Amino acid sequence: METSAAKKILIADDELRMRRVIADYLRIKGYAVVEAEDGEQTLEIFRREHPHLILLDVMMPKKDGWEVCRELRAESDVPIIMLTARGEEEDELHGFSLGADEYIAKPFSLKILLARIEAVFRRGTAVPVEAPTQAAGLDINTAGREVRVDGSLVELTYTEFELLNYLVANTGVALSRDKILDNVWRYDYYGDARTVDTHVKKLRSKLGARGEYIKTIRGIGYKFEP
Repeated sequence: METSAAKKILIADDELRMRRVIADYLRIKGYAVVEAEDGEQTLEIFRREHPHLILLDVMMPKKDGWEVCRELRAESDVPIIMLTARGEEEDELHGFSLGADEYIAKPFSLKILLARIEAVFRRGTAVPVEAPTQAAGLDINTAGREVRVDGSLVELTYTEFELLNYLVANTGVALSRDKILDNVWRYDYYGDARTVDTHVKKLRSKLGARGEYIKTIRGIGYKFEP
């Protein structure tokens, strides 16, 4: 794999067999791998090893995946893919609300997992969309990946930044959820489009009064319209 050699992935899961299966597979694909067996160890290894992506199990001892995700987002925008044996919609939406980039329910195919990982990394290496530097009180610094609302810095996850950048770059255009998935998530999302709704809701909240510029187009999707 051309770009995987320099990428380090942290696998956080209390199931030894699960960790080893994933780790062996990813090493074969050219990734560097580090492992953690509980929530506290996950945070320690993250701060020491600085991985490029985290596969984060929800049900772990000491600190569960939700709490770890929350702490990680307070200090980093590292991509996080949540892994869980619980496939309920509420769990998935909760993961996205905490800032997770992807969510995969166990059991899953290793090929599907790899596709998700590669999609996340493609987002990070893709040429940024040319969005306006300023848009109705929003200052978007694509190179520095910073967003300011009326002069105040707003902390966005990687996916939230990509979503805002894409919406603003297409100001006035009604975008379907499928089109947003294709251009922001950059692959065929194996599930329905509710992940877009969840991220839009979170993004609106972070933008405060400016969040009202993201209009819901009933039966279609969304449009950015100051």
